[in-house]
Amino acid sequence: MQGKNILIIGASSGIGHALALQLQDQGATLFTAGRTQPEGIQSTHMVWDITQTPAVDALNQLPDTLHGLVYCPGTINLKPFQRLTLDDYRRDFELNVLGAVSAIHASYAVIKKSKSASIILFSTVAAKLGMGMHSSVSVAKSAVEGLGKSLAAELAPFNVRVNVLAPSLTDTPLAGFLLGDDTKREAANKRHPLNRYGTPEDIAGMAAYLLTDQASWITGQVIGIDGGMGSLK
Repeated sequence: MQGKNILIIGASSGIGHALALQLQDQGATLFTAGRTQPEGIQSTHMVWDITQTPAVDALNQLPDTLHGLVYCPGTINLKPFQRLTLDDYRRDFELNVLGAVSAIHASYAVIKKSKSASIILFSTVAAKLGMGMHSSVSVAKSAVEGLGKSLAAELAPFNVRVNVLAPSLTDTPLAGFLLGDDTKREAANKRHPLNRYGTPEDIAGMAAYLLTDQASWITGQVIGIDGGMGSLK
């Protein structure tokens, strides 16, 4: 990753932080954006509250050329359908989809300038596998998958790759309420064919690979990193 400028949005915790640590060790020059500065990460940080400020105003310290953009923010808004309001759907869509659109808009010119860049978005196994109480987040993440495929087609002539990672349950602060005690953790393990839930490093490793030149022929893909949940019975 030497000589590559990478922007990670949402690097203060979870998968984004694990990815930032990996890329830092590999020699990337990091730019980060979010509400708080990531701890232990050497980066040019831009404060951005996705729901309050347009990305074009917040992402004001981007380099002249950007080789990678990773949009990590997401939601886990799990409720029965009858308890979900239209505002729930709007909030999930705003953070998961419109935030990604806004970030890509703001960095579009410097990404195209690289002539060899990688954009990574995040979906969920629940966009592929019907899961109760997931309708709001599934709607939003399904839109992310559509966005990723459409952008991959549009940006391919500029040698800009776009891929989507679709994890299952991962041990992040966002998912803490689902893994809050031994009983919940054991149940989560048993739901996965590989008999364990994910770690941030599991997901970050694939994201880091997709940012390298070794992945230069991979685009338009939705890649399940889910312990087999999305494909195996």
